[in-house]
Amino acid sequence: MRNEVSVPRMASTEAENVTPKERTFQYQDSLPPLPLPTLRETLDKYLYSVKPHVTEEEYKKTEAVVKEFETGAGKELHTKLAERAKTHRNWLSEWWLNYVYLEPRYPTPVYVNFVGAATTHTHYWPPQAGTQLYRAALFTWHTLNFWKLMKYEEWPVHKADGGKTPMTMEQYRHLFNTCKIPGEKRDKIVSHFKTVYEGESPTHLCVLHAGRIFTMDVIDDNNVPYTPPELQRQLTLIKEKCAGQPAGPGIGALTAEERTKWWKLRNRLIELDIKNKKHLETIEKSLICLSLDDASPTDDTEIITQGLCGDCSNRWFDKSYNSLSFSNGTGSANCDHAAYDGIILVVLSYYVDTKILETKGIWKGTVPDRKVPEPEELVFTIDEGITQAIHDAALQYQEMADDLDVHCLNFKSFGKTFTRSHNLHPDGLVQLSVQLAYYRIYGKPAPTYETASTRKYYMGRTETCRTCTPEAVAFCEAMLDRRVTSSQRLQALRTANKMFVWLMDECQLNKGCDRHLLGLQILADQAGMPRPGIFTDPSWTKSGGGGNFVLSSSTAGSVPILGCCAPMHLDGYGSFYIIHSDKIRIFLTAWKSSKATSLEKMAGSIEQSLLDIQQLLASSKM
Repeated sequence: MRNEVSVPRMASTEAENVTPKERTFQYQDSLPPLPLPTLRETLDKYLYSVKPHVTEEEYKKTEAVVKEFETGAGKELHTKLAERAKTHRNWLSEWWLNYVYLEPRYPTPVYVNFVGAATTHTHYWPPQAGTQLYRAALFTWHTLNFWKLMKYEEWPVHKADGGKTPMTMEQYRHLFNTCKIPGEKRDKIVSHFKTVYEGESPTHLCVLHAGRIFTMDVIDDNNVPYTPPELQRQLTLIKEKCAGQPAGPGIGALTAEERTKWWKLRNRLIELDIKNKKHLETIEKSLICLSLDDASPTDDTEIITQGLCGDCSNRWFDKSYNSLSFSNGTGSANCDHAAYDGIILVVLSYYVDTKILETKGIWKGTVPDRKVPEPEELVFTIDEGITQAIHDAALQYQEMADDLDVHCLNFKSFGKTFTRSHNLHPDGLVQLSVQLAYYRIYGKPAPTYETASTRKYYMGRTETCRTCTPEAVAFCEAMLDRRVTSSQRLQALRTANKMFVWLMDECQLNKGCDRHLLGLQILADQAGMPRPGIFTDPSWTKSGGGGNFVLSSSTAGSVPILGCCAPMHLDGYGSFYIIHSDKIRIFLTAWKSSKATSLEKMAGSIEQSLLDIQQLLASSKM
């Protein structure tokens, strides 16, 4: 697919077979700078994205607003942005991190963090009591082997354009030893990861269980992970120490607070006892956090829900990677979105899932004759104020968590193979099915966001692909109008799918409209200018601008993993999907407090849309 990366299956010793003489991060400094589109290109795409959501009269007004912007403030701002692009290899990256992730003051979990999980529960690790520690140890061991591949730069470089174009691997540096630190007005991302060519980095992880936090060494002196039995022994000691004892204070719940408040509370912890500062740094520098939870989710929906909305006393939401192990041997992960995008977790989860499949979920090896250091508990000094703050944070978090609804749709009638046989792009087809589903329920199109990767460029992350095009709307209308013939519907489908492919390709070249307009908006704000009319015009919000996309979506390609995040809009839906050769899995989210949404209706409508498209395509072959 055009907006996915092929996920290599490899072990450390296999690197030479995939990318000879290449190191994971070797191309970072030679990647091309992030392009800056012309102002005309951006405004044309913006206007085109507005059309489905406004009347003719409103569109004419927006055209006038855009023309005024192009010849006035927009021209001036674009000139300044072009100057910035001459001195910044990625004119967007710093702004994107600050504006989207580090400066907002609302809580991180539920709203920002995303969840992902390997599908081990569908093959060799079905839910089973008494398996938590064995599976947690083995899963962690495979994760640490992935860390070793990064440490020695043996993981192959992701490449686009049929393997010709290297992509930035920078985000992988934030998978381990990385944490977000709260600030008064802006947080910061701190990473302590180093490759072997750069020096040493921390080799412990932190375990959260029963409201308590422990640190344990997981790497030996030769940079080799301790064996699964050695890791399991350490986890067993932690469980035994907590068994029959009152729950700990649940310090992790504070990371679910509003950001400035958490900054104040973190400072208060440090004021109370210098040991608290050391404990915080131990957590923040750790390889990862591992949560041993008492919950027992059994299916995709429950596993995703626990991953997004599980026990906040056993999470450190600022950590870039929280591995979650449940009492029945299932697992998930909760990740801070500031550190990296979803594809990074997809690759890690798929790597571990593949290893579990290859070994049938069993470790066979020899345990060295050595003594492994026992875990140490991080005991925080707290007072009544901190105790109350933990209680308040947990209540606030639970209210957010209880408001999120999750549904996993497993559509088994067809997948990528069938779609490709009809010369259609699978991602485009799923996008059209989701938009048709929404149109069927609400009688109107929804401004839609799909992630497009810009990782071909230095420090590139994403652009917004506004997939609700006039062609997509014409397709929806054709499918719901009984007067339209099958051949006309089929043509509408092909036209809309073709437009999707073109638009996604453009966005992967950073030629969408949202990132460019964001840069212009930030420059206007920094200059103290009045907000230009293009950003106050009603069409801006109606088309999704300012975080108002009613449908927010992303695809993981075709790898067998689970994942999703919350909707961007209160009255919207989140959709994260995987397109297998013979089936499509769609993970949907919505806010229960919204009177406008219904996951049950939306899931049913998506399934009906896919079936309608299948029937349309099948009939065309007859």
